[in-house]
Amino acid sequence: MRIATSQFQATMNRGLQDNQSHLAQITAQMASGNKIQLPSDDPVTNVRLSRLTREEAIVGQYRDNIAAVKIRLTTNETYLQSMVNDITQSHDLLVWASDGSNTPNDLKAMVNPMTALRDSIFYSANEKDQEGRYIFSGTQTNTPAISFDPAAPIGSRYSFTGNQNQQKTVVGNGITQTANVDVKGVDDLLNQMDATIAELASPTLTVGSPSLTAALGANMDGASSALDLVAGKIADLGGAQNILATLDGNHANVSQSNKTAMLDLGQLDYGDAATQLNGYNLALQSSYKAYSKISNLSLFNIL
Repeated sequence: MRIATSQFQATMNRGLQDNQSHLAQITAQMASGNKIQLPSDDPVTNVRLSRLTREEAIVGQYRDNIAAVKIRLTTNETYLQSMVNDITQSHDLLVWASDGSNTPNDLKAMVNPMTALRDSIFYSANEKDQEGRYIFSGTQTNTPAISFDPAAPIGSRYSFTGNQNQQKTVVGNGITQTANVDVKGVDDLLNQMDATIAELASPTLTVGSPSLTAALGANMDGASSALDLVAGKIADLGGAQNILATLDGNHANVSQSNKTAMLDLGQLDYGDAATQLNGYNLALQSSYKAYSKISNLSLFNIL
C-alpha cells in the first residue's frame, strides 16, 4: 500500500500538534494546580464547581454579616451594662434617701451623686458608634435616642426621640437577626430622677414631706422597672449572640464541606499529571524520530 508524501506529512503534523496541545494543557494544569483550565475541558464538573463557588460566596457573606452583628451586639451590651450599673447605684441611693433618720444635710449631700448618675445614664443612652450614628435610636440613627428640653417643666424634660423600628441583617438562608436595640422607657426614669433631684435640692427641703416621699417612691419604682427593662435587653443580646455563634459554626462546617468538594473536583492530581506529561513527551519524541526516519526513506533505499 502506497501513502502519498503529502498525506503522510499531514497525518504526522496532526499527531505532533495533538501531542503538543496535550503537553501545553498538562503544563498549564501543573502550573495552576487546577484540573480545569477552560469550561470545555469538563462542562459537567465546571457547572458543579460554579455552583459550589457561588454557594461558598453566599456562606462567606453570611459569616461576614454574623461577625459584624456580633460586634454591634457586644457594643450594645457594654453600654447597656453601664446603664444597669448606674441604675443600680441610683436605686441604692434612693433607698438610703428614704431612711427616715436622715437629716436635711444628709439628703442634700445626695444631690451631686444623683445628678452624676442621671447624667451618666443620659450619656450612655445617647452613645454613638464610630461613624457618629446613635446606637439606641432604632432606625433614626441621626437623632438622639433621648432628648433634653431645659425649658420643659421638671419631670418632663427628657423624652425618647428615636423609634423602635428594627434593623435586620441576613445571617442565613431565610434567617435574619435584629442588630439594634432601643432604650424607650429610660426617659421615664430620667424624668423621675430629675424630679427627685429637684426635691433634694429644694431650699425648703423637709425630711419626710409628702412631696419628697412621693418623689422617692416613684423614683424607686421607676428604677426597678428600668433595671428590669435594660437587664432584659442584655439577656436578649446574650441569647442572640449564642444563636449567632451556633449559626456561624454551622456555616463554617458548610464552608469546609464546599472547599473539600471544590478541591476534589478541581484540584489537579500531580502524580497522574506527571505520568501523562512523561507519556506525551515520550510519544512526541518518538513521533519526531519516526517522522525524521520515514522522511529520509525512498523507493531506492535498500533494506
